[in-house]
Amino acid sequence: MSVPPTAEPPATVSPPPPGLAHVLDARPRDIGALQVARVLPSVARRMVGPFIFFDHMGPAQLAPGQGLDVRPHPHIGLATVTYLFEGEIIHRDSLGSHQAIRPGDVNWMSAGRGIVHSERTAAQLRGSGSRLNGLQLWVALPTAHEESAPEFHHHPSATLPLLEREGARVRVLAGELFGQRSPVAILSRLFYADVVLQPGAALSVPAHCSERAAYVIEGQLECAGAHTGPGRMLVFTPGAPLTLRSAGAARIALIGGEPVGPRYIEWNFVSSARSRIAQAKDDWRAGRFPTVPGDETEFIPLPEEP
Repeated sequence: MSVPPTAEPPATVSPPPPGLAHVLDARPRDIGALQVARVLPSVARRMVGPFIFFDHMGPAQLAPGQGLDVRPHPHIGLATVTYLFEGEIIHRDSLGSHQAIRPGDVNWMSAGRGIVHSERTAAQLRGSGSRLNGLQLWVALPTAHEESAPEFHHHPSATLPLLEREGARVRVLAGELFGQRSPVAILSRLFYADVVLQPGAALSVPAHCSERAAYVIEGQLECAGAHTGPGRMLVFTPGAPLTLRSAGAARIALIGGEPVGPRYIEWNFVSSARSRIAQAKDDWRAGRFPTVPGDETEFIPLPEEP
């Protein structure tokens, strides 16, 4: 996903009760035919572990003739993690990858020293219209891997651990949680899971990573005295024993991990050094990034600087 060049307004932050470091509200962002809800980065909280970007795409009904068209754009220093609840996205990148991602799958693209990709709705879905609902997160790469070779890996839903626990169905998308490890290759300590809670369920949140958060996708959630609904993220206090409770059915994303150190983020670039981002901007402006096979005719230009 490409980040529009809009200034970030102050995030809406509620005073957190004990056990919660922050309660963050998503802010709407338009990316063409689709509106996303952006949670990270925010003024109140830049990262959770290595997670530096968190977008909820949809839920949206794309009318006949419409589709997602995120033109080719570059990344450095991060891994994009795309996961859908509804719909389909066609991923293409400068490595030659051409992959449809569907509900339950994980697309993990590690940009390293530089990659270009596009995300579009398939032609066959545009005629009839389609629904789209999913998440895209960015993981800041550890300093030692910021300049590694770019990679792309697709993981079908059947390869990802799925377990039942305390009235919850948990799909482990990346890292390790509740004793289950995802096959997704990661470069730092983290976890990411899709959790569906049954009515009245109570789920204890492991504290094996110092930074943790829960984002509400559907339903209502109670934790540490805070009641929250869709579009809000609860960021937990390090080490605090916490239990998530749902009044009715609910769906949440659990994320967490260890910090990788301070990171700069500008447009689609993430780095531990401002000078590296400046170089990436010059490289994109000058056309030194590779093109995307099968999607060479369009691109997103570097945003104009004030």
